[in-house]
Amino acid sequence: MADPIVEVDDLKIHFDTYEGRHRVLDGVNLTIEEGETVALVGETGCGKSVTGKSIMGTLKRPPAEVVSGEIRYRGTEVLGDPEAHDRVKREEMSMIFQDPMTYLSPVFTIGDIMSDIYRYSGESGLSWPGLLKELLGFAGGDEAEIRERNVELLRQMEISNPEGVLDKYPAELSGGMRQRILIAMALMNEPKFLIADEPTTALDVTVQDQILGLITERVEQENLSMLYITHNLGVAREIADRIYVMYGGNIVESGPADRVFDDPRHPYTVGLLESIPKLTGLEGSGIDGSIPDYTDPPTGCRFNPRCPAYMAGECDAADPEPVAVGDDHEAACFLYDESMTPEETIAVAERDITYVADDAASTDDAQTNAIAGEVPAEDQQ
Repeated sequence: MADPIVEVDDLKIHFDTYEGRHRVLDGVNLTIEEGETVALVGETGCGKSVTGKSIMGTLKRPPAEVVSGEIRYRGTEVLGDPEAHDRVKREEMSMIFQDPMTYLSPVFTIGDIMSDIYRYSGESGLSWPGLLKELLGFAGGDEAEIRERNVELLRQMEISNPEGVLDKYPAELSGGMRQRILIAMALMNEPKFLIADEPTTALDVTVQDQILGLITERVEQENLSMLYITHNLGVAREIADRIYVMYGGNIVESGPADRVFDDPRHPYTVGLLESIPKLTGLEGSGIDGSIPDYTDPPTGCRFNPRCPAYMAGECDAADPEPVAVGDDHEAACFLYDESMTPEETIAVAERDITYVADDAASTDDAQTNAIAGEVPAEDQQ
């Protein structure tokens, strides 16, 4: 059997700040198979982007410190080998970021930015041979050929008048247009593994749908493997083969998308799904409290201060290990043990995990969020 394209094993990452040591990732484990789309979901601040940047090799160290763990790409450990990680990142990985204006320079045209990516992709850094090639005019191909390639990429992103767009600056384009350009840039050099870090968060619902369609179409056409990071549960269900639910720097539940959404087992997953307002009656419920303080996280399960199924002396004594709660479906929770059948875990979840609905719901915001599949803002922070 072929190795998974990405494996993350017991990844622990801390940050040293003026406030103290933030123990953010607390033993993350996830696997992405070849050609698979995996969604990493959870509240804002739970460690999703830190996980993605760690896999991509773009996490700044310091202030980040890798305390333990491994990241394997096609079976090769890269986290502890910066040269191998850099080579894999340049040759086989790519990333779509959340905010286009952060990653598109305001002082260069779209054509200049795309052409530089095409020319210098695969370069490990500025070198005398590379600088000499640039000075002599051999920096990566004929200008007309590069421009033609850029036009075709923008056309594939369904951008009208691609020739004109290449001559514009980022500030002259809409948010949806800039996001399409980021996608084109991420796919420019035919990566094998793609990380999409909440690429539709800042866009309105109709543009979100268009961007998601473009991403999934290209992923299917090119047989890419993808990690899609999002707090939008509707998006995760729509595009993912498998779901990893993250809370407080831990993976608390994982499994095929339909099973996680139809039969959630972890109290946090149940709470997330029940937080989505319903169009019929708008009787969504929420999760009281907020994500843990990473300088002083709770002992044991980090969700225990907010959990309706909290068991004193157990949930706060040790970290729960993942338990099989169905076919290829796991939950890290003391409600379950290895001896239970899937049917027994369903009975436990139905009996012990309940959330009280919040009667105060904003009709307009709730309807919008329900359509978009968003977790309400008060439950993200």
